[in-house]
Amino acid sequence: MTTTAIPEIRLDGRRVLVTGAARGLGESFARALVAAGARVAIGDVLHERGRALAAELGAAAHYVPLDLLDGDSIRAGVTAAVQALGGLDGLINNAAITNSGGKAMDELDVDTWDRVMDVNVRGTWLVTVAARPHLAASGSGRVVNIASDTALWGAPKLLAYVASKGAVIAMTRALAREMGADGITVNAIAPGLTLVEATEYVPRARHEHYLQGRAIARAQLPADVDAAALFLLSHGAGFVTGQLLPVNGGFVMN
Repeated sequence: MTTTAIPEIRLDGRRVLVTGAARGLGESFARALVAAGARVAIGDVLHERGRALAAELGAAAHYVPLDLLDGDSIRAGVTAAVQALGGLDGLINNAAITNSGGKAMDELDVDTWDRVMDVNVRGTWLVTVAARPHLAASGSGRVVNIASDTALWGAPKLLAYVASKGAVIAMTRALAREMGADGITVNAIAPGLTLVEATEYVPRARHEHYLQGRAIARAQLPADVDAAALFLLSHGAGFVTGQLLPVNGGFVMN
């Protein structure tokens, strides 16, 4: 379920790469960015869906193949995004895999653990490294890492994913200090359980757990996260860095 809210934040002329943007939350980001006046590079391994989305969004969107498991693909994808957009002002590190859902800690195998960490943590790091010089050249570079509130409340039977998102939160703070000298901000958003394709496997009981625990008692949609991402990419967020913003209807409160 994807909806695109009318943006209250304008990002006219901003050039943004979104990883994992062919579907789900990433697709919602891409749509919201274009609606807000930005130009978007849709990075993904889902080539047909990525190209179709870019074609639907028009001249403001471009598809670039980008595989977070492959360092060469990451570098080529970032280069292609920069060439297509004429530079880079923002990066949303959205691409991630779960793979550990429903498995207890002693049911996980090492290969699954490593793959989740390689995509969610190492991939996020390598994309940011590749994007850094271009974000620095922008003069107002913005990085938004998509974490998860599962790392804040310790969701059970999701250990590899939870650990990877905890690492993304910690990495956000370290990157913010390293990249601050370039005038680049680095922040993270921790969405709650959002109704996207990637969460269709989640048992009904977990959805009910979230519904009952939220201060705002309704299902979370991708559009609920869009405005937070748009703000963190904006000029107005230039003095906000190293921060974590949970967007989960009050299920977890800092």
